[in-house]
Amino acid sequence: MAFLNGITILLIYQLVGEITVRFLGLPVPGPVLGMVMLFVTLMLRGRVDESVDSAATGLLSHLSLLFVPAGVGMMVHFGRIADEWLPILITLLLSTVLTMAATAGIMQLTGRALGKKVASDE
Repeated sequence: MAFLNGITILLIYQLVGEITVRFLGLPVPGPVLGMVMLFVTLMLRGRVDESVDSAATGLLSHLSLLFVPAGVGMMVHFGRIADEWLPILITLLLSTVLTMAATAGIMQLTGRALGKKVASDE
């Protein structure tokens, strides 16, 4: 029963996020806003209910199943991917390099802001 209660709570936060986004016209996905609302609620309460913990743990243990539709989509469009492999490869490499550079920069700034040495500064 705890799992069902937890899923209900998670879905209510998703619904509230979805309604808020549609009502206010925010450029954020409803589930993301719902997750932020849940995070704020948990931070204010200072604890996680057993039901929410049970539901989250159950969902996370089956997270790999969410990659099945993406894999099927890749196989359905395999011909197109084969035809356009060069732009896809360039985009993947460029986005990976940009992400790594942004992450490193944020890590450096955060380390300096907190007054701690970052591993590369040693």
